[in-house]
Amino acid sequence: MLELTVLTVPDCPNEPVLRERLARALTAYPHASITHRVIDDEADAVRWGMHGSPTLLINGVDVFATPEAAPSLSCRLYQDETGSTGGAPSVTALCQALGHAVRNPEPAKHRDRIVR
Repeated sequence: MLELTVLTVPDCPNEPVLRERLARALTAYPHASITHRVIDDEADAVRWGMHGSPTLLINGVDVFATPEAAPSLSCRLYQDETGSTGGAPSVTALCQALGHAVRNPEPAKHRDRIVR
């Protein structure tokens, strides 16, 4: 089972983009569970492992974070497969991350991250 948690700061302008792309990526995973959390202080960012807004945790792991990424309430940028940056992972990157999580249900370690 896929357990997804979307972490955002209040009124994050990139949350709707992530939600739309995630909906497209999840068509192959209709039983995924999605929780949304608004994070509004540094202590919660640390507790939840939020590396900027929006952050997507897949089975409790931010697979898009680099090992040196610090918890943050800042806006987050993602690089897609073409090298362009945006405020949410691409549908392709989300599909890859979801597929990896299904094939490898154990939480990934930083060195095992599939998307950087």
